[in-house]
Amino acid sequence: MAGIPGIELRAYVFMDSLQPQLTSQIGSTARGFLPITGDASLYIEIAPGIAINGLLDIALKATNVRPAEQVVERAFGTMEIHSEDKGQVMLGGQAVLDALGLKETDRLKPRIVSSQVLRNIVDYQTQIINRTTKTGTMILPGQSLFILEVHPAAYAVYAANEAEKAAGITLIDVRAFGAFGRLYLCGPEREVDYGSEAAISALELLDGRENKSKGGS
Repeated sequence: MAGIPGIELRAYVFMDSLQPQLTSQIGSTARGFLPITGDASLYIEIAPGIAINGLLDIALKATNVRPAEQVVERAFGTMEIHSEDKGQVMLGGQAVLDALGLKETDRLKPRIVSSQVLRNIVDYQTQIINRTTKTGTMILPGQSLFILEVHPAAYAVYAANEAEKAAGITLIDVRAFGAFGRLYLCGPEREVDYGSEAAISALELLDGRENKSKGGS
């Protein structure tokens, strides 16, 4: 099948069950129709950004999914669709792939740009973090903090969902748009260790095209 020329599939991120904190975080920033806990969700990131308008149109006309996000940036575009019916979300994603003439594995493989765990965070730094990450829960003094940076950006939501499935962490912030995605989560040291390991392992298991990019492109 001939696809739409000139469009790069950067990320294709399917989640079978949105976790409560991530669902709430999406709802705090999304401009579209808000998901609820347990919904299946799909994020697609492409380049150039303006083409995301047409791809979301295709997904919505092919199924009864609802969109939470349509982000058009200068270089990249991102869309999110969700439904309580996992099959509908998968059909919506397949409609987009068919329009592009691509497969899911034609996406870029996620590349972890950086990851770190800071332990026993002190009061002064928690105040700085809480003032700059206002969409989630605040970090408290004495907790551990995990920070992940991933390319392409949309994979940050997948990392967040897998961490929340695996451990009793608190989700501070997820940034899934732009040159890089960022995830901030906190909690007791052991739970942060479990959550960070789950997030990294989940990303490393995803297949796709080799990601050699050194920057945000």
